[in-house]
Formats: sequence, structure tokens, C-alpha cells
Amino acid sequence: MESKTKKFHFQEIDWIVYFPSYGNEGKYRNYNVTFRDRKRKITQPGKRVKLCEVLDRPEIENNYPHTVGFYKESSGKGAKFRPYYLELRKIRAVEEFWMFLNALDI
Repeated sequence: MESKTKKFHFQEIDWIVYFPSYGNEGKYRNYNVTFRDRKRKITQPGKRVKLCEVLDRPEIENNYPHTVGFYKESSGKGAKFRPYYLELRKIRAVEEFWMFLNALDI
């Protein structure tokens, strides 16, 4: 069964941002998402956070460009994690991430 959650893997910092399958409308900045820092094995506090809070974190904001892979499914966990990317993009600024989301009709 295919997951309806949309996932974006920021490869260089090994973060995953999860967009739920329902409940978000309007401006992307205000979307509620979850994220996982796979390097430090940290998940955001609480159930969901605003996307702008994730993208404003120094790990993302201060380290452009990012290679971002969009995927719905993966195999393995930990070091064996292998996402099946549907699309990869080099993101040089937050505006390019918005364009990526637009192109995917998130």
C-alpha cells in the first residue's frame, strides 16, 4: 500500500520533512508538518510544527544549497534507509523550495 504522506529528504543534513495527507491549505509557510533529524535522531517537539519554523532553523537556512528528494516510500531504517525518490532538486533558497512544492502540487 502506498503512503499518502509526502516526504522530502534534505540529503546533506539528512533531515526528512513529512507533509500529512490532509489538513493543510493556503500558504506553505503555515503548513503543519513533522520532521526528523536522522543524524542526531531527533524529532520535533509536539505533534506538528509550522513549515516555516523548520525551514528557518539554522541547519537549513544557513546551509544552502540543499539536495532535496521527494519520495513517498522507502526501504530500510537507520543506515539501511533507502528512499525511492520520485524527484530530486537542488534548492538554493527557500523560494526554490516553494516552487518545488508548487510543481508537485502539494
